[in-house]
Amino acid sequence: MTVFDRILKTLVFTGLTVLSLAAAAETLKISTQYPDGNAVLNELKRAAQAIEEQTEGRLELKFYPGGVMGDDQAVQRKIRIGQLHGALIQSGALASAYPDAQVLNAPLLFRNYEEVDAVRAELDPVIEAGLADNGWQTFGLIEAGFAYGMSQQPITTMDNLKQQKLWLPANDPLSEQIARAFDINPIVLNVGDVLTALQTGAIDAVVVPPVGAITLQWYSRLDYLTDAPFMYTYGVVALSDRAYRRLPDADRAILDAELRKASATIDEQNRVDNQAALEALKKLGIEVVEPGPEDMAELQRESEAATSVLIRDDQFSQSIYERVRALIERVRTDS
Repeated sequence: MTVFDRILKTLVFTGLTVLSLAAAAETLKISTQYPDGNAVLNELKRAAQAIEEQTEGRLELKFYPGGVMGDDQAVQRKIRIGQLHGALIQSGALASAYPDAQVLNAPLLFRNYEEVDAVRAELDPVIEAGLADNGWQTFGLIEAGFAYGMSQQPITTMDNLKQQKLWLPANDPLSEQIARAFDINPIVLNVGDVLTALQTGAIDAVVVPPVGAITLQWYSRLDYLTDAPFMYTYGVVALSDRAYRRLPDADRAILDAELRKASATIDEQNRVDNQAALEALKKLGIEVVEPGPEDMAELQRESEAATSVLIRDDQFSQSIYERVRALIERVRTDS
């Protein structure tokens, strides 16, 4: 064999090795509405780095922040065609796959986080299993917090509530169904249009967790917060089952462990941040108003009637709702 032949053989071998390694590498593309530099995205990037290191470069996670891939519906279309593989997404976006995932979002379901924790201890695995059975692999629920009514005029009664020009997010069928069950005609806008709508008077009330109100600067155009947790909100890191299943078992185990760790960290931190944000809103001049006992009882009755409509319209099942209610009643009885 000549020197030229040996060099050629080495080059061919090296090229094939590089191609083999490139072919073995897998990149999961994940969308999120969180902006780059946000603490949530930073934690996910930490997990991504750990995954890449532990798989020796075989598996990478690439994040598309700030909603650059579009809203939830656009993201799911891109996941279906393989342009994306997953998303950090709010629970309602996956309702078409597993409606019972929305049960935790029922209006005025919870009074406090003690009740939330008792329900989630039993329901988290149920929701994850239901999503997995319908094509989505998730890694633990991520709390977004209690969403409160915030407004330019105080809201303490149902009549107050029905008089508001209430914003609801676009492409959120459950929230729209809840509003209509309360006999409210909401104004549906994309998140990016809300601040302008508040400034122009197109809307005068929102339902949002405290962190969101501060981060998006909506509090600057609002004066009141109604101290009744209107809705519990959460999200998940969700990967399409097709993308997840094609990974080798060993790499899936590493992915599972790190994304579960990241989800748990974000879940815990979001609660701390929302509680701090609620106190910050008070210091920023937001007045907290509390419905009186009779008004609260009326709000509760209206909420239960609205929930019945949601169940009738198959937003979630009667059986899952009754299961949640039984857990909550157990907490209230023991308190």
